[in-house]
Parts: sequence; structure tokens; C-alpha cells
Amino acid sequence: MAETATAKRGWFWPLWLLATAVLLVLAANAHLVYVAVSSQPDCVAHLKDRGDAPGQYRAAKSAC
Repeated sequence: MAETATAKRGWFWPLWLLATAVLLVLAANAHLVYVAVSSQPDCVAHLKDRGDAPGQYRAAKSAC
């Protein structure tokens, strides 16, 4: 009888580990969404005019 009780509890720890892992992933994703929505990056120095040399790009639509 002791073996069957131990066998029944054998699924308990993997289930808790899986539930904990799922909660951690959900919390991390919620944090990433919160930071992405609530933050506004500062303006970055960039070319305002079209550059003549290759590799000089400018913002398509400047927010600054």
C-alpha cells in the first residue's frame, strides 16, 4: 500500500514545476508588454537631410 501512495504522489512535483514555469513565463511576458507600452524612448541624433555618402540614412518620419 505504501508503494501505491508514493506512486500517486509522483505526478505532484512535476505538475507544480510545470505550473510554476508557466506562471514565470506569463509574468515575464506581461512585464515586457508593460515596459513596451509605458516607455517612450528619447530622441536619437540622426540625419535630418538626405546624406550624399553611402550608408547615411535618415528617419523616415521623425518624432522629434
